[in-house]
Amino acid sequence: MRTDVAARTPDLAALAGAPVLVAGWGISGRALIEPLRELGARISVTDARPGSLAEAAAAGLGTIDDAAFAGPAGRDFALVIVSPGVAPAAPLALAAAAHGVPVIGDVEFAWLLDRSRRYGSPRQWLVVTGTNGKTTTTAMLASVLAAAGRNAIACGNIGLPVVEAIRAGRADVLAVELSSFQLYWAPSVRPAAGVVLNIAEDHLDWHGGMAGYVAAKARALTGRVAVVGLDDPIAAALADSAPAERIVGFRLGEPAPGELGVLGGQLTDRAFASAADLGPVSAISPPGPAGVLNALAAAALARAIGVPAPAVAVGLATHRVGPHRAAFVRELGGVEFVDDSKATNPHAARSSLLSHRRVIWLAGGLLKGAAVDELVVEVADRLVAVILLGADAQRIADAVTRHAPDVPVVVLRAGDDTSVTAVSGEIGGTGDSAGGVESADAVMGRAVRTAAAFARPGDVVLLAPAAASLDMFVSYGHRGDSFAAAARRLTPADVGSGR
Repeated sequence: MRTDVAARTPDLAALAGAPVLVAGWGISGRALIEPLRELGARISVTDARPGSLAEAAAAGLGTIDDAAFAGPAGRDFALVIVSPGVAPAAPLALAAAAHGVPVIGDVEFAWLLDRSRRYGSPRQWLVVTGTNGKTTTTAMLASVLAAAGRNAIACGNIGLPVVEAIRAGRADVLAVELSSFQLYWAPSVRPAAGVVLNIAEDHLDWHGGMAGYVAAKARALTGRVAVVGLDDPIAAALADSAPAERIVGFRLGEPAPGELGVLGGQLTDRAFASAADLGPVSAISPPGPAGVLNALAAAALARAIGVPAPAVAVGLATHRVGPHRAAFVRELGGVEFVDDSKATNPHAARSSLLSHRRVIWLAGGLLKGAAVDELVVEVADRLVAVILLGADAQRIADAVTRHAPDVPVVVLRAGDDTSVTAVSGEIGGTGDSAGGVESADAVMGRAVRTAAAFARPGDVVLLAPAAASLDMFVSYGHRGDSFAAAARRLTPADVGSGR
């Protein structure tokens, strides 16, 4: 069962004196409080963490738990605004549907505020989504807009809540990174331009399957200009049904009319101008096919609102990739250590793995319903060894055993007895445990030492987990920092010690 978020768009003026429930006391939830107060709403908060409810109560807000909302008390609310992580099939969402209470996300609320002109003239929204590359593309777009002298800000899933960007009143253009969760709960958003970079299996448990996931991503293409990645078959197919006024594609090869692509080592626009050059491929950071595609997508969004080609070239050339995105950590004994902790699904891990010829692959975490068999088949000839940790480590191990049976596989489990001499099997270790419970950092330390033991000069020890981090780590950033710290602790004697 799914809630029908598109059927009822709330009237913000009607919220004066009305009870509104904010579901989730995180960054996005807290950002809603002041604008709701300015609208005159009576605000209550729900959150699974008792400490969060105590904080909300201390801030003068009402509180209610999910069980009470599911009962008669829930019928009294005029609106529920959910944090992105609240799934359509969550008890709270289902209870709201049963009560006839509309449910929207914080991005939808921000859109309605922006259109209401409460904080000045409506902004131009440039929306970025896709399974992989969203944050890099959004950061590239922000760099291009800055180079063009546009009054712009990056927001959304990249960190700053959209509602805060709007209330600040400092930007005329918003570079908005949106996840599939945020798009699902934002049915009214109609951007000036939006891009779907690519689509691969991810968050299928949340969306109830691939069809729901694709439909959520497609909401980025409902504005004036729809931009799609033509090298990705699922994203490219969305061009046929996108309701936008104009469809633009981008590809790694030579662009046809109406597309952006690469010609003679130059990013080339044949959609918004006659074969305008947008700068050399060699200037793009991060280098490689994924970085170039992200740059083309950012360029298409900027060109859609009239940014001149020279500013696009300058903005792309000055952009530098953020942390945990295929970031070089160190070289030791001829072995490179690379942190791509942001590769939180198989599609993202694929780009990293294909960038290196010989890889000791560190992977594992929460697969979120995604399969890894196709990935393993494609990269099998590059794998020197596979080191796995986290909740779904065994699923990846089984895939490697099926499709790359000659590749050594090590599955690490917290708290096992130490043994780092095996070529294949399970390796454990008390590591830096405290009180009998081994920390995630200690497990990562063992993983990196084990990986280094398999390595020889010319190899790359690559953290590209293909899975989310929250089974063990605070965030993908924490996971990447843990990997980098462990790599920096290695000594030359650790490299190749298992060979």
